Amino acid sequence: MTHKPLHNFHIPVMGLAYTIDSPIRVAQYGISSVISIIDDEILEKMKGFYNKKFNLDYLGISTKTEDYRAKRITAYLDMVDDIVNEKFESFKQEITKNKEALKNFMAILPNTSDLKSGLQNLISQKDNLGSGIKNFIESNLKPGSIDVNIMTKVDKDNYKNDEQLPVMFNDAHASLRGFAQSKLSSSMVLSAGMNPRLYSYIEEFDDFFPDRNGILKKKIILKVSDFRSAMIQGNFLAKKGLWISEYRIESGLNCGGHAFATEGMLLGPIMEEFKQKKNDLIQSAHALMITALEQKGKHTVSEPLPMKITVQGGVGTSEEHEFLLENYLVDSVGWGSPFLLVPEATSVDTETRNLLLKSGEKDFYLSNMSPLGVPFNTVRGTSNELLKEKKEAAGKYGSSCPKKLLALSKEFSPQGTCTASKKYQNIKLKELQADQELTAEEFGRRKTEITDKACLCVGLVNAAYIEQNMEIKGEKQGVVICPGPNLAFFDKEVSLSEMVKHIYGNANVLPDNQRPNMFINELKMYVDYLKKEIAGSSAQITHSQTKKWNAFKKNILEGIEYYHNLFQTSTFFKSGWKTIDLQLQEYKLMLTAIEVPQVEK
Repeated sequence: MTHKPLHNFHIPVMGLAYTIDSPIRVAQYGISSVISIIDDEILEKMKGFYNKKFNLDYLGISTKTEDYRAKRITAYLDMVDDIVNEKFESFKQEITKNKEALKNFMAILPNTSDLKSGLQNLISQKDNLGSGIKNFIESNLKPGSIDVNIMTKVDKDNYKNDEQLPVMFNDAHASLRGFAQSKLSSSMVLSAGMNPRLYSYIEEFDDFFPDRNGILKKKIILKVSDFRSAMIQGNFLAKKGLWISEYRIESGLNCGGHAFATEGMLLGPIMEEFKQKKNDLIQSAHALMITALEQKGKHTVSEPLPMKITVQGGVGTSEEHEFLLENYLVDSVGWGSPFLLVPEATSVDTETRNLLLKSGEKDFYLSNMSPLGVPFNTVRGTSNELLKEKKEAAGKYGSSCPKKLLALSKEFSPQGTCTASKKYQNIKLKELQADQELTAEEFGRRKTEITDKACLCVGLVNAAYIEQNMEIKGEKQGVVICPGPNLAFFDKEVSLSEMVKHIYGNANVLPDNQRPNMFINELKMYVDYLKKEIAGSSAQITHSQTKKWNAFKKNILEGIEYYHNLFQTSTFFKSGWKTIDLQLQEYKLMLTAIEVPQVEK
């Protein structure tokens, strides 16, 4: 029996630990959320914490255990599943017996929900209320999904006594195995682009293939930023007999964490393409998958399996939420950063949450702090930033690098070094000082490029440790947080129920602060991004740079035209249409005024 999810929003993965235990907090209400499973150490610590809290008997797994990373991940996910199921059972009991609790639960369901109207009918019938409601809840309620996230590029080789271990022990491979061997029936979100070696490894696990009833125990979700990439990756996996159950489209710039800017393609036109061509994705993958399943001698399916399209990045009002569902026919909308202000849903320490509450638009920015070399959304004034400034004032640079998850640079050692580490930054700064030909300005620029990098492995998990009063060993790193720029428009801590009501238009948690429409906000980011790219380019302009910028500019202009036509005919955003129209014209003028440098003949 397949149940339709209770909600049409989900909580995406945030950082390494901001959603580390979100399912334990929200799954009983039918809300799905995503855990990052790349860092086995925090999972092991959180397992210990919940073991104690709920008096469970999960055993500790030491780093001396064979394949400890995967085993720790499996054990943590199994424990989360147990806790969620237990909480879900007690929640069902509670709403069956307690009318007030039932009303509160109904208040957070979508207005269009069949479940909501079914419960309302039962309540109005008066007869057999208890047993009717109990049976209805038993057959219709289901907890939110406990999904996991793996950043495909965070797949460092691992060593034992200076000897390289087989590929299956690489970081992302071990994470995948940890999920595959867990008892969960949920989805694995693969983000940050294609890793063919990792994708091929999925074939090793039966849970990712359909059973005799055509059911997938474990599903694959691909996070993508455009249609072309979805088609390429979907077909690559289909040729192995693997089905993508969901394409999760994320705004290139108006999102939290790492920002993968598209070539000026805006979210609206991207969503339009998915809407128009969803059937192409389904048909092409289905045909390839059937052939592969037959060749492998596995169960085949006569009809294509379900495929969802979901979207996230910068959504902030119920009207935007509703527009995405109705106009692009998406199955669910991701609400990430606003949930950092909901203590019931995410793991954030009080100091960092207070910083987020008071930070305005100018405080959220795209930084170069990620050792992956990809722009990274963050906010000014974090404890990590303050500690780093203090250290640098004393002439100390880089982190002690205890976890090495991002030790991916092979420049100085085959075992990999992280560009945020002391070791790497000291070598680089020495090289820089030895270069006599640099101008003071160029020296300063290159030094900042080196020292900007921050230790994300530690910084992104510290908030969870601090929130639960857990001991943090090693060098003080403070907290790194990676909210999307949309959070600038939210300014208060809210309860889970208030936030969910806000999403569905039954409450409003936003101050009256002239928040721009999500599509306009993203457009502004793309125009700023292009300006910054051109301004920061070196003196020697190449043909490929010019070509790239021209395409970028052209795509944004086409996006503006698309929005102009879309909003004119849409029944949504009517009250703000005049403002939106003026803003579209303004950005069009700004863009036209940007001159793309030409290659000197």
